[in-house]
Amino acid sequence: MQHSTPELIDPASLAVQKTLDRLAPTDATVLLIGETGTGKEVMARYLHHHSARRHHPFVAVNCGALTDTLAESELFGHEKGAFTGAQDRHQGWFEAAEGGTLLLDEVGELSLPLQVKLLRVLQEREITRVGSSRAVKVNVRVIAATNIDLAVAIRQRRFREDLYYRLNVASLTLPPLRQRREDIPVLANHFLQHYARQLGRSPLRLSEEAVKTLMAYPWPGNIRELENTLHNAAILCNEPLISSQQLRLKPLVDEASLPDDAALNRFLRQQMQAGGSPIYSRVMASLIRNALELSQGNQLQAAALLGISRHSLRTQLGHLGIIKPRRRLTPQRTPAGAKTPQRERELRIGYQKFGNLGILKARQTLEAQLAGQGVSVLWSEFPAGPQLLHALSNREIDFGTTGEVPPLFAQANSGSMVYVAWEPAAPQSVALLVANESPVRQISDLRGKRIAVNKGSNVHYLLLQILDEAGLHIDEVKIVYAQPKYPLAPSDFNAVDAWMMWDPLLSEAEKAGQLRVIADGVGRVNNHQFYLADRVFAAQCGDLLHILISALEQTGRYIDAHPLQAAELLSTELGIPAASLLHALARRSHQTQRMDLSVIREQQRIADRFYALGYFNRAIRVQDTVWQPGAFG
Repeated sequence: MQHSTPELIDPASLAVQKTLDRLAPTDATVLLIGETGTGKEVMARYLHHHSARRHHPFVAVNCGALTDTLAESELFGHEKGAFTGAQDRHQGWFEAAEGGTLLLDEVGELSLPLQVKLLRVLQEREITRVGSSRAVKVNVRVIAATNIDLAVAIRQRRFREDLYYRLNVASLTLPPLRQRREDIPVLANHFLQHYARQLGRSPLRLSEEAVKTLMAYPWPGNIRELENTLHNAAILCNEPLISSQQLRLKPLVDEASLPDDAALNRFLRQQMQAGGSPIYSRVMASLIRNALELSQGNQLQAAALLGISRHSLRTQLGHLGIIKPRRRLTPQRTPAGAKTPQRERELRIGYQKFGNLGILKARQTLEAQLAGQGVSVLWSEFPAGPQLLHALSNREIDFGTTGEVPPLFAQANSGSMVYVAWEPAAPQSVALLVANESPVRQISDLRGKRIAVNKGSNVHYLLLQILDEAGLHIDEVKIVYAQPKYPLAPSDFNAVDAWMMWDPLLSEAEKAGQLRVIADGVGRVNNHQFYLADRVFAAQCGDLLHILISALEQTGRYIDAHPLQAAELLSTELGIPAASLLHALARRSHQTQRMDLSVIREQQRIADRFYALGYFNRAIRVQDTVWQPGAFG
């Protein structure tokens, strides 16, 4: 959250504020404890910005999003050749935060082997890159955050006790919003005025009825949910006075009607005494399935409802068989005259909230179409193409969309995927940006500068083209591999000198006015969008792919016919003003098309360039990974 923190009045909040002010000037490791959405990252940034480290980087890492295979490399870095695909030396998050602060969010989700390595780093204040035997000293203040009870995790042998004591030098528990209701009107007004200014609106205010609605609501998503609610109201309200109805809060069960702990305990005891199937599995399955239903299959939102991480949710989904590896769906032999048994199928779609798939999910038209065919649709959100392709390669999803570069990296790493369809080029939707006050005025000024880029993404290829145009070698700049993020916090402006961005973050950054474009993709890259499927899924479920492509074609026509409505749908999902999204949507074509020879040749040209530069460990042939409905299904 880039906007300033309001003056809070609730006693619980004042106590937190006093503790933060005492801890900030120190270098003590701090453990932040609180439910999802209580503002743990905001508190960590407060500690950083009020410390002597404020002029050095603040780096936030979501440990729950780190896979076991990549976590060590992401945290501590790796040397060139340390493993297959390690084409360059990679700086880990500890080194990226040198001199500053590193936030380890959802630290309770780290695997036990990685906990051992983290403990050593905290004790010795040095890291060892994967593939190296040389220790590198690091000067970093560590702040850890968790929404789970680490004491319980220790008893269950999921978290090391010695690491807990190392992290818990000083701890701070952030109360949920329902326990600090006096702050709700203050926070609500703060968010409302912030987004009114951002949208260029006159000051907005809440009606008395709206304030009462906010005060009565239980806020399961805490401050994050409150901020999103007021952001949405600021976007959609045409009048200066916001009514209760315009808050669009979904009615929840009145807390007074819910059983208290004693009543809940009595109910569970009665169920256990009654016998029958084990109650733990019944209760857990009910919680998981209801959370998925309420969140319309979005795993991140379901995890937030349950107060657990997405990693923990996926573990439970695996136990329930919801994300087990897909059964083969080839026809089974049946006796003559007998009906072929119908199996319920799943369609697991990976998506980024912007674009045709984001609109398709928001409108729920695909679910309605497939409901009568025994097919359930499960959606998984990803921040960018490389992360989505990793899930596709691990068969966690069946179908997804990315830009033109991530599929090439996936093929070079032997990922089992096929191209299904594509959308036309949008070169103006990717760009390199610098801060307004930056001395960088032209591409040649990038020599020696730090540039943030998501490895293996579309903008990675654009960066190569930009440097080549200025006669710069990749070694003449400092590449900082990072996932996309916007808005940028003050500390982010010190972390790097330039950012590679794409829409809709690019449009929002341009609108905000803090960054300026040095070079975009026009004349340098095409920036096509591709729809991809798991190869086995494509072979067995060609009928679903045909339905999906048809739905995407219809969605593209909807966007072209109703751009404002499409932007408002995405605004609710992304928390980005509709005006920025409208601009981003207008910069690209949404007409989904089947694969053709011209676009395959363009992909091959990009693949050959990456191979020549040493980013791929083998040459690839794009033509071999194009879905042929007659051959595959």
